[in-house]
Amino acid sequence: MSQQFFRDVSPEAPELQPILTGLFAFYESRYGDFFRNNQEVEKTEWYLPPRGLFIVLERDGEIIAMGAYKPFDNETAELKRIWTRGDLRRQGLALLVVQELERRALRAGYRRLYLTTGFRQPEAVRLYSGFGYQPQFDLSGDLERYGQPPYDGRLRFTKVIDVNSVAQAS
Repeated sequence: MSQQFFRDVSPEAPELQPILTGLFAFYESRYGDFFRNNQEVEKTEWYLPPRGLFIVLERDGEIIAMGAYKPFDNETAELKRIWTRGDLRRQGLALLVVQELERRALRAGYRRLYLTTGFRQPEAVRLYSGFGYQPQFDLSGDLERYGQPPYDGRLRFTKVIDVNSVAQAS
């Protein structure tokens, strides 16, 4: 019987580097250089406890999914780096990661969550909107329009979290 569990990791952990490289290659395959000129400079310390977190989901000694959050403001955590291994997608692993991040963000004192995904990731849009995240954009029509001016390609979502909402989702 396979066992899976979450483990906290440093965003600089050597075992994460090939996964992060793969994640960014996936983004490049979907978007080309669309986001290259507007990339956020990420600082490792943003993902360190007590205000940040980087986790992996492991099964049988292999990382199969990951996610992180960092402070957005004093009451809001921003979810980042939600990823599932390609051969294991569509099994609910990303949702497990999001649920764990929600629980942990609530324990860290956050009351809201914020995240962005890209306009060419309809599977992520379905995941977040189906799990109570409120789109800050119009879901109707072709999402490609958000890749054109005046938009920046990022689809923003928010969610209020509390003990009841996190407990119900578990």
